[in-house]
Amino acid sequence: MSDKIEFHFSSPEDSPGYLLGQVTMLWQRRQKKVLDPLDLTQTQFALLAALGWLSRTNPAVTQMDIANQTNADRMMVSKVLRTLEEKAFLTRQEHPSDTRAKVIQLTKSGTAVLRKALMAIEKADVHFFSAAGENLRLFNSTLAGLIECNKEE
Repeated sequence: MSDKIEFHFSSPEDSPGYLLGQVTMLWQRRQKKVLDPLDLTQTQFALLAALGWLSRTNPAVTQMDIANQTNADRMMVSKVLRTLEEKAFLTRQEHPSDTRAKVIQLTKSGTAVLRKALMAIEKADVHFFSAAGENLRLFNSTLAGLIECNKEE
């Protein structure tokens, strides 16, 4: 007979980690549903969106810029960007002043797929998060605070 396992929370629904995990799984499932027809994963979309966002003000976006914007692992970003390059959604060229870096740019097809994906994802997000109602602003603020407090870990 095994020892009784003790939990800090009296039920899974009292655990913020459990709840966040459940919401994340459901949200990712919704994202997959709208991104599959565009031949994108949620991670590929996130990196394309970061590139699109950063390109608005920076003509020489690097892999490091994208990793920092998304709080993603640098090696994972490199692999996913390579896949997106193979799909002809972006190009990677020599950086004009940093020989170790590459400038990442959207191609015409990358811009087109990002526009379609943004419309689909934003519509899906509005629907998914509508349950928060008038608490959405507080929810977003709380999430932003959690990101800020924990991004260095």
